[in-house]
Amino acid sequence: MTATIAKKHLPSEKLKKKVTCFSLFAIVLVALSVQLEFNPALFFTEGHHLINLLNEMLPPNINILWERHNIFASVQETIAMAFLGTIIGGLMALIVAFLAARNTSPSVIIRMFFRLFMSVERVIPKLVTILVFVIAMGLGPFAGMLTLTLSTIGMFGKLFADAIEEVDNEPVEAVYAIGANKWQAIRFSIIPQVIPSFIANFFYAFDVNLRAAIGLGIFGGGGIGFEIHMAMKMLRYSDALALILFTIVFIMLFEKISDHLRARILNKETLR
Repeated sequence: MTATIAKKHLPSEKLKKKVTCFSLFAIVLVALSVQLEFNPALFFTEGHHLINLLNEMLPPNINILWERHNIFASVQETIAMAFLGTIIGGLMALIVAFLAARNTSPSVIIRMFFRLFMSVERVIPKLVTILVFVIAMGLGPFAGMLTLTLSTIGMFGKLFADAIEEVDNEPVEAVYAIGANKWQAIRFSIIPQVIPSFIANFFYAFDVNLRAAIGLGIFGGGGIGFEIHMAMKMLRYSDALALILFTIVFIMLFEKISDHLRARILNKETLR
């Protein structure tokens, strides 16, 4: 009886696990703060610098959007970087995906090679790649486009390869049953199944690359990101805020369009 009463008032195993996890998290957080010499009190003692910056940025100089004609030219550069990077990188990712997918690759060695290739591509940060291309090609949108092309191959090549491996095997077996070879099976049973997924992922890739193109512009890739960088560098903070707000609206608009088109494509395939 006494043991039952004591057990009822003792903390449960679930509570002990939560306390243990929280304690470990707190220990790691404190250890990292000490290692990095990070003082949380800086949020309160140095916050006035952020307030001063906001005061300099407000109100945003919206007039810059129509007073400077190169702003919309920079937007066109950003869209062109994202579009070309998506198309070129996406088409190359399709080829790589068929070579890396288990059910379409010519051999295990080729499959492992291209899987490793895509893994390495995804590991390399875009900022490292853009710096390499800026050094090799010079400043401008061409370096940004090449960076987006490489990142698209690595990221979306894996998505495409996974989509190919997840196709329904019954149509494939039916094509093989009538005497078709491997390439005919890919053409008439696998490709028709994965086309909607490919198109939807292309829209998603463009959405991702459009955001990345703005960030790459800050590091020399051109476009609207470079305009924001130059405004901040020249201490034109009100201009920079106007460009940032314009960029947010611009990205939201393209995101809505991309989501709508992708949803329509996927819904049409579901209805079939």
